[in-house]
Amino acid sequence: MWSKGEIEIEGTKVRYWVKHYEEGSEFGIDGGRISKLECRANGKTILHYERGWNMEPETKIGYQAYAILMEKFN
Repeated sequence: MWSKGEIEIEGTKVRYWVKHYEEGSEFGIDGGRISKLECRANGKTILHYERGWNMEPETKIGYQAYAILMEKFN
């Protein structure tokens, strides 16, 4: 299932796209339910996971978005 949306972190709007399943898998983040995840802030990708990390979160906003989405979907 795909979910998309927008969250606001410290006044910055972060758009996200998440592909998640009912159960975890070997392709999910840490064996969890999220197999694909992309977040963008200010028109730039701030993290990207597609059955493996293409771009890990490196900013405070990226880490916060990751934590929020892991809590919600994983």
